[in-house]
Amino acid sequence: MTTSPASAPWRSMLFVPVTSERFVARAHTRGADAVILDLEDAIAPGEKDQARAALPAAARAIAAHGTDVVVRINRPLELAVPDIAAAVMPEVSALMLPKVMGPEHVRLLAEVVSARELALGLPHGHTGFIAVVETAAALAHLNAIASADPRLRALGLGGEDLCAELESVPGGDSLYPFAMNAVAAARAARITPFGAVGKFADFTDLEGYRQGLRRSRALGFACTACIHPSQVPVINEEYGVSEADADRARRLLAAFEQALAEGKGAVAFEGAMVDLPVAERARALLARVRTR
Repeated sequence: MTTSPASAPWRSMLFVPVTSERFVARAHTRGADAVILDLEDAIAPGEKDQARAALPAAARAIAAHGTDVVVRINRPLELAVPDIAAAVMPEVSALMLPKVMGPEHVRLLAEVVSARELALGLPHGHTGFIAVVETAAALAHLNAIASADPRLRALGLGGEDLCAELESVPGGDSLYPFAMNAVAAARAARITPFGAVGKFADFTDLEGYRQGLRRSRALGFACTACIHPSQVPVINEEYGVSEADADRARRLLAAFEQALAEGKGAVAFEGAMVDLPVAERARALLARVRTR
């Protein structure tokens, strides 16, 4: 997939508890662009050491099949530091940082990751970051978080935790204003807006899930994570690019380029006027076409 250097190259990401050998063994078959091996919410407090010990084998097993591996670490520093020590490895593409407090938080973790990469002989910057904002206090720092460090690949909201703190019901109405701020912050920093607006814990309502994703994609989100394999193909369809849409974008750009060659700034195309902003949207859509 063609992306800017700092963007995340995924549509779908599937959470998998790292200690579940059965789930890990089948994770690469689910169709997700990336698998998130979870050290946080899916792991009980007394099982954190066990989860870290299981991480290398799980990451190698998934990466061997060509699926990207992301690791969600814990927020408290006394857990985050050993999580990073366990997670930074050649097979792990990025760390998901939950409950990010501000840009200094990101830079602190980046320093820890840099030291670990150096110790392992990995290239500096090998490990990307996905920052997730889940507290009301951090909402004011979305722009600063998005540009805090070159490791940032994506920025999003943790809707369930954020709404719990706001004492609101997770959904499009409660998350919309903050979601648009996150999209704007991510786009301004040239990283990927991560997530969606809606109620997505119920994986039995796939049609409702699809409608929420469709709205979220229209708002600017480009990748998201899910908790159940049945949600993966829905994400790939809604956050991906259909061949029909890609073909139309190519034809639109060809018509626009021809108009420019003729000294025109706009052209009629299939009943609509195409000018530079419309052409740029078509180019952005084609940049999301996956090549693997």
